[in-house]
Amino acid sequence: MAVGTWVRRMGLLCSCLLVGCSDAPPAALGTLEWDRISVPAPAAEVISTVDVREGQAVKAGALLMRLDPVRGAAQLDAAQAETARAQAQLEELQVGPRPEQIAQAQAQLAALRAQAAEATAYYRRVQPLARQRLVAAAELDRARAAADNAVASVRAAEQAWLQLQRGNRREDIAQGQAASRATQAQEVVQAVNLQKLQLRAPRDGVVDALPYRQGDQAPIGAPLVVMLVGERPYARVYLPQPLRLQVKVGQAALVQLDGANTVLKGHVRSIRSEPSFTPYYALTGDDVSRLSYLAEIEIDDSADMQALPAGLPVQVRF
Repeated sequence: MAVGTWVRRMGLLCSCLLVGCSDAPPAALGTLEWDRISVPAPAAEVISTVDVREGQAVKAGALLMRLDPVRGAAQLDAAQAETARAQAQLEELQVGPRPEQIAQAQAQLAALRAQAAEATAYYRRVQPLARQRLVAAAELDRARAAADNAVASVRAAEQAWLQLQRGNRREDIAQGQAASRATQAQEVVQAVNLQKLQLRAPRDGVVDALPYRQGDQAPIGAPLVVMLVGERPYARVYLPQPLRLQVKVGQAALVQLDGANTVLKGHVRSIRSEPSFTPYYALTGDDVSRLSYLAEIEIDDSADMQALPAGLPVQVRF
């Protein structure tokens, strides 16, 4: 075969391949994903039991893990005791003084009145003697001071007796009620914290990962259980910069699973505005085509999607 003939045939073949490639719909590569949620550690307690395994399907409310409840139970007992104390103080304010206390105040008032009468009488007897200079002026002053002091003590005792008779003020009772409600609320908080030590599934799903094992003590907020949730998965793909101009949110898409002939229908639900990998400000000219934009393709097929694993490579065409 002549060299020219071979070159012409190769050129024709390349042209056919280019035409075929130009007719193919644009595609993006990525993975199949599920929505992930994590159940964080509510307290820095030791994991006492793990009731699930990785890959297990669970229903909402199912028990996942238990943490050591000793400290939480003690805190709840302390909160309950504080609530009982505050309630007893409130009842004491509402009932008011006991009859014995009122009688005691009345007896003290009577005694002080008798002392005041005696001191006043002595002062009156000393006055004429002082005018006749039969007693010293200092004795008259002491008698006057004793009489005034006795009268003032009577007035104070009278007010204390009246206070006991009238009972506690409404403001004091209101403060007692507020303190009682505060302790009750704190008791509820401690009860909820104790209940949270039994970790339960917030939604139906599959246990994807158990980062910590029985006997571990994770810090507060650490993910103890990671779950895959949702009715169906979605495809997470990276759109090259030339393809980004052709794809819009809401556009139809075909999701093909790698290694299978299964093709799922879907649509674009989101596209990130910021490019991944290389920062946009570091690229110029032809390098701009190296940018990639993360997009999510929601699966629209109604077939059973629960058997599809997360992380499966997919190819999406638009």
